[in-house]
Amino acid sequence: MPVISRFYGMIVAMHFLDHPPPHFHIRYGEYRAAIGVDPPRLLAGDLPPRALGLVVEWARIHRRELLENWRRLQRGEPPEPVPPLE
Repeated sequence: MPVISRFYGMIVAMHFLDHPPPHFHIRYGEYRAAIGVDPPRLLAGDLPPRALGLVVEWARIHRRELLENWRRLQRGEPPEPVPPLE
C-alpha cells in the first residue's frame, strides 16, 4: 500500500486497484480508517474526532491530487506524494 503523505503522526496510503468509491486509508496509532475523497468523509473504521477533522480538512485542500492518485493507482501506476497538512 503506497504511502502518499504523513502529518501529525498520521500515515496516508492508497491501494493499487482498490474498490470504488475513491478513498484513502489512514493509520494513526492503533486507529485505522478509510476516508472517501469526494466528498471527504469517514467510510469505515475509526479515528479520534480531532484527527478526523484534520484528515477531512487535508482531503478538501488536496482533493484534485487525491483523485489523480486514485486514477494513477487504478492504472497500476505509482502515486505522487501529496503535501502534508501544515
